[in-house]
Amino acid sequence: MSDAAIPVRRALVSCFDKTGVTDLAAALHERGVTLVSTGSTAATIREVDVPVTEVAEVTGFPECLDGRVKTLHPRIHAGILADRTDPAHIAELAELGVEAIDLVVVNLYPFERTVQAGAGDDDVIEMIDIGGPTMIRAAAKNHGSVVVVVDPSDYEWVLTEIDDQGGVTLATRRELAAKAFRHTAAYDTLVASWFQRDEAFPSQLGLALPRASSLRYGENPHQGAAYYARPGAGGLADAEQLHGKALSYNNLLDTDAAWGMAVDVDEPCVAIIKHTNPAGFAVADDLEQAYVRALEGDPVSAFGGIVAANRPIDGATARRIGEVFTEVVIAPGFDDEALEVLTAKKNLRILCTPDASRPRGGQQLRSVAGGILVQDADVGDEPWGEWRVAGQVQPSEATLADLRFAWLACKHTKSNAIVLAKAGQVVGVGAGQMSRVDSVRLAVERSGDRHVGAVLASDAFFPFRDGPDAAAAAGVIAMVQPGGSVRDDEVVAAADEHGIAMVLTGRRHFRH
Repeated sequence: MSDAAIPVRRALVSCFDKTGVTDLAAALHERGVTLVSTGSTAATIREVDVPVTEVAEVTGFPECLDGRVKTLHPRIHAGILADRTDPAHIAELAELGVEAIDLVVVNLYPFERTVQAGAGDDDVIEMIDIGGPTMIRAAAKNHGSVVVVVDPSDYEWVLTEIDDQGGVTLATRRELAAKAFRHTAAYDTLVASWFQRDEAFPSQLGLALPRASSLRYGENPHQGAAYYARPGAGGLADAEQLHGKALSYNNLLDTDAAWGMAVDVDEPCVAIIKHTNPAGFAVADDLEQAYVRALEGDPVSAFGGIVAANRPIDGATARRIGEVFTEVVIAPGFDDEALEVLTAKKNLRILCTPDASRPRGGQQLRSVAGGILVQDADVGDEPWGEWRVAGQVQPSEATLADLRFAWLACKHTKSNAIVLAKAGQVVGVGAGQMSRVDSVRLAVERSGDRHVGAVLASDAFFPFRDGPDAAAAAGVIAMVQPGGSVRDDEVVAAADEHGIAMVLTGRRHFRH
């Protein structure tokens, strides 16, 4: 394979996305390149008075079957696949009367966009491109002799090389070929995923995620990192950064955790997150008070945290946020005053999301050595109706409301997780401990004296009565936990002895 730049004398252009195609065609024509194209692309090129030959004229066969067959013909693919360094190939092209194609410019039917628009099966199937991927793969395979371009943003790059080098260099052809194969691989993955959309865990998992950004580093400076996301998937993938430095790996992890927590509540809510755990979480009648109450949860740990709100942020709330060093603020909107206040903080990252609805369905992926773990995401409405009071003490309606709030907070806290809450405000958190009773003790310690009269949520069952005993000694008035331990009777009996309500959910919320 020669390192020399190859000249471009003949190009095949067939694009669904016609962005920049007329400028490209005109530029190629000015450089003496002969153009071949399919029906609609040819018509677009003719609009700017650039001469073009239709594929049907080359093949001697009309486009047919409503356009399903256009380029699938030896006169096209022999012209693309011929090895120009092989004299036998050159001789065979001459014998067959086939002209070589030096440049293939193709992009594909909008399959993903059609699926996202909710189209029916027949319309989606029509957007499965056949001729396009075939031409792309053929040109990419033969990049020793052919240039392939699938992205309009690369048009200028190719034209510049033609001008500066007299053709396109091997290094560029190889890079464009790699991009082409990535493009068709992603496309085929999307098609396969659509066909197996009713299989929760298919026999083979394919991922087709474009790189959204390169990151300075990962969790630590010696680790490389990047962020891959698909617009339209919701959450961070659709967030617009309005201000501040680029998001880091840790920012993204924490912001995702904060956003998931804030939108899990219906009332005006603010979550303040550090290392994916809540430093503060509260609801109120308005967002400013929700922030104030969230900050009261652990004002020391809130320093350098991530703030998420499930309502647009107003000026009053923004001024409160501005009083504390904060890494990221994410919300479904900001009024003018809020933006004026927050953008005064040079390094504060401000993210605006288009939707604050609770995530539903979907799957969660996590890497392990040599593979990926996949599970259904722990999202959606809680089955409150399945809760049952296990002991003799009945919680009041106000206590039950606090138990529900504490349970939602616990769902977003690393296991073993214990959350203390009072009047819609988290007042103490014990997260990530190896022993559940240690999580209870830590939550009590972090609460100051606010544990008295608080309720407790535990993300999994109490294996022994030591946890409830420690909570009762601290003044906790009610507890909620999944149940399911072989010692449930002892645990419930302990609650009864202390005069504490014990509610069992029947559902666990481990978060590793």
